[in-house]
Amino acid sequence: MKKRFMSIITVLVLVIAMVGCSSETTKREVTDRSGNKVLLPSKIEKVISTAPSNTEIISDLGFADKLVAVDNMSADVEGIGKDVAKIDFMSPDAEAIVGLEPDIIIASSMNSGQSGESPFKAVEEAGIPVVYIPSSDSIDGIAKDVEFISDVLGVKEKGDKMVSDMKAKIEEVAKIGSSIPDKDKKNVYFELNPAPQLVTFGKGTFLNEMMDIIGAKNSFGDQKGWLAPSAESVIDKNPDVILTNVNFTDKPIEELKGRDGFKNINAVKNNKVYQIDTNSSSRPTTHILKALDEMASAVYPDKYGK
Repeated sequence: MKKRFMSIITVLVLVIAMVGCSSETTKREVTDRSGNKVLLPSKIEKVISTAPSNTEIISDLGFADKLVAVDNMSADVEGIGKDVAKIDFMSPDAEAIVGLEPDIIIASSMNSGQSGESPFKAVEEAGIPVVYIPSSDSIDGIAKDVEFISDVLGVKEKGDKMVSDMKAKIEEVAKIGSSIPDKDKKNVYFELNPAPQLVTFGKGTFLNEMMDIIGAKNSFGDQKGWLAPSAESVIDKNPDVILTNVNFTDKPIEELKGRDGFKNINAVKNNKVYQIDTNSSSRPTTHILKALDEMASAVYPDKYGK
């Protein structure tokens, strides 16, 4: 009887060990935001992020302490420690990356550069899964990015709440914006890069959606994507308000106002030129809510002013 009892115990121990081993090696398949099927480990403890927007989402989800390396532009993301490795992901060092033993690399389609080839081929061949997230050009895309990353990291409910909160805030702002009659909508020029190489945006971008939400008319909303307008075309548009998120030059507002011909623009004549937070208006994450608030208050202080 004792011998039989010991045999049963031995079998149970082996079964438990096998189940434990199986759970540790179990992988699940996901389809990343670029449409690639990727096998992921069941548990993720070490993460590498290759774009600031992804890093920001990862940090917001509470995984900043799991990041073992990020891109150079992610250094100022809240929660990122000074000791986290910074890597140039346009020409990544595969040996250094593998040496960090990440469980996953959350990459951006921008890392592929003009060639379109994966810069992480050697890393993937070493058995490290890489998921790609294209730079989202819509608010819906931002929501899907958050949902995907939260699912990958095993905190789907937290991601769903982030998306729900973002949409609720946007609806709140949109309710006011939609009440503004077309004849009263302000004509707004938003500058992303200063002279001599001006950059702005048209339709098909999340920033243009934000213009629509606050009830403004984008000066270049009749065009599509990211644009390089001439100074003359900006003057011709004669915007009522000018917004800029440029923060890498001295006194960007003063520089803008002092350009040849700009003194004739209504926004400059009426001192309606404002600076918008750079990161929240550049990175496609839920942090766009900060830029949305600033844009709304700048363009319609009587409707959105705190």
